[in-house]
Amino acid sequence: MIRAALVLVALALTFAPAARAEDIVSGLSKNRVSISANFDGTEILVFGAVKREAPIEPGRTGVIVTVEGPAQEVTVRRKDRRAVIWINNAALEVDHAPSFYAVNASGPIDDILSRVEDLRHGITTRSAIRQVGGTAQVDDPSAFVTALIRIREAQGLFQSNPRAVTVRENTLFDTSFTLPANLVEGVYTSRIFLTRDGQIVAEASSSIYVEKVGLERFLYNLAHENPALYGIMSLVIAVAAGWGASAAFRYLNA
Repeated sequence: MIRAALVLVALALTFAPAARAEDIVSGLSKNRVSISANFDGTEILVFGAVKREAPIEPGRTGVIVTVEGPAQEVTVRRKDRRAVIWINNAALEVDHAPSFYAVNASGPIDDILSRVEDLRHGITTRSAIRQVGGTAQVDDPSAFVTALIRIREAQGLFQSNPRAVTVRENTLFDTSFTLPANLVEGVYTSRIFLTRDGQIVAEASSSIYVEKVGLERFLYNLAHENPALYGIMSLVIAVAAGWGASAAFRYLNA
């Protein structure tokens, strides 16, 4: 019995998966972003190093860093002209679209990441938009996804920056992301991927907390928790502002 147990232990050690030869140690310049009344965007630095238990393996190495905001459900509509007016003719429902998504890489994505690995991990912007549904009205869903990406790129919410990651001696790396002023509140996730010959050999992730503070937080909570009071207060402020402007003009023209 003891001999059999020893044989089983030896077999288990023989076929046990080896520890990863490479790992990623990373950090952020800040992991909390406060949205106040005068918030006009911010920049976050992502940096780190590759920890190795053995000499570096041969092959083409790359580093990809992404920052992803909270997912949203989005309806993308296409307008077509009917006679002299434009109407919504087709729509595509996207069940999972990041509110913000940025991809920085140490080189062209196609050179350092295989298509299979991209689909498996959802790294590029198009792969991060998942669970597309409601295609009954749509002949070409990819055209609607392309339109969504184009619109959010114009808003600064989708970013793709090849060669934006600096890698030193195949070990140290750093890159920076510009977060625009129109951020959605929530938890953002930063992911780092180490690739070799297009395959992911190590990855790491960390969280960034984006939240409203001060007057922005008060107004946001009031609008969502007590919309009736928020509406009345907005109306009172509008009336008071209009009355004040009218009084000022009468005084200046007197």
